[in-house]
Amino acid sequence: MTTYERRQSLLDILHKQPGLRVPELAQALAVSEGTVRNDLNALEEEGRLRRVHGGAVLIQQDQFQNNSFVRRYQQNAAAKLAIAHEAAVLVNDGDSILMDASSTGYYFAKALSERRRLRVMTNGFEVARELAQNSTNTVILIGGVVNNESSSVTGLLSEHIIEELKIQKAFLSCSGFSLERGMTEVHLAEAQLKRKMVESSQQLYALVDSMKFGKEDLTSFARPENINRLFTDRGLSAEWVGQLKQAKLEFTICEEGRRQSNE
Repeated sequence: MTTYERRQSLLDILHKQPGLRVPELAQALAVSEGTVRNDLNALEEEGRLRRVHGGAVLIQQDQFQNNSFVRRYQQNAAAKLAIAHEAAVLVNDGDSILMDASSTGYYFAKALSERRRLRVMTNGFEVARELAQNSTNTVILIGGVVNNESSSVTGLLSEHIIEELKIQKAFLSCSGFSLERGMTEVHLAEAQLKRKMVESSQQLYALVDSMKFGKEDLTSFARPENINRLFTDRGLSAEWVGQLKQAKLEFTICEEGRRQSNE
């Protein structure tokens, strides 16, 4: 295999499984980890991907419907990759799940590529498109008012649909998190819809990268006591770790395929 062919194979692998780290990529390509790192660095210089801690994220400007989602997708990518990889362990073949339209939710959808027969309800265009690539899944894009900036659907119609559902697990992100107000959103309509998602789900799993801790946005949609487990990343400060333990909120700190739990 030539260098060009190997790097094309590397890009193909990252497109299908974005959560893979350097050791896993090396094993898939049957080369050394040093070779993989060199290839990733070269591809980053070409503008094909962006290096993150332990791996890389593809840069595909035409992958999404709008630039706003592209920016969110690329922000704090390493943390979102780690969170998605660990939270995906909770999803089994045949599960019914609710997912939001967040960029973290999109990484999570990517991490579910090997699951089969999922029944997924979401208000996110990009999340729905990703999960629908697996023909065994049943993906329901909830109807309502289209919000192009957030690649989502919200509104009363969406809320009425969710009210009729009884879902096993909801995997939701947020724009801010505090122990006083829980998970918050900057957009009122998004918060209202997520509140309905929480009410219709038996279990709530919060996917919250460390940049969002201590930030309180306009509206709360889930109190800390509503959360069954919170997934975050290694960027969380020791002070916040202590506060979460004191609040007896179950959480997992995700890092490069390993996780630290408060249990």
